[in-house]
Amino acid sequence: MRAEKESILQEITTRLQEADFAFVMNYGGLLVAELAVLRKALQPLKSRVMVVKNTYLGKATQSLGWEDVTPCLTGPTAMVTGTGDIAEVAKALVAFIKAHDKSAVKGACLDGKLLTAGDVESLTTIPPRIVLYAMVAGTLAAPMSQLVGVFNQKVCSLLYVLKAIEDKKNNAA
Repeated sequence: MRAEKESILQEITTRLQEADFAFVMNYGGLLVAELAVLRKALQPLKSRVMVVKNTYLGKATQSLGWEDVTPCLTGPTAMVTGTGDIAEVAKALVAFIKAHDKSAVKGACLDGKLLTAGDVESLTTIPPRIVLYAMVAGTLAAPMSQLVGVFNQKVCSLLYVLKAIEDKKNNAA
């Protein structure tokens, strides 16, 4: 293999190693300006788009020991790699694809496992990470707040009994 091709393959492999996830998408028919819009939309999400040859992407994933991605490697291919919240990136990709009917998500890799286009679509229904943290915190706090309510009710019951005894003594006197 020539040095240029080795360099390209090494860059793809490095990007995949450093990424938490990778999406494989069909970019056929997109204009350069539209691809620039996608790059700009993914930048705040710590993700990048790279147009790759199918053979290079197949060799890179094979060298990393990932699942076989050959079902996704047809037609013009671009990979989106990144770190952070995979659900937010999936939402951004699906929104971009709906706005530009020329492209499609072929699949994704998460921790070396292949995800189908349907799996990527279901990722878009997951709430953002901060909302999930709030849901977990609420789930953990609910039993504690119920316990506080029970203790508060017992204290109030004791106060009602003491108040009734005080009223009874005042009426008797």
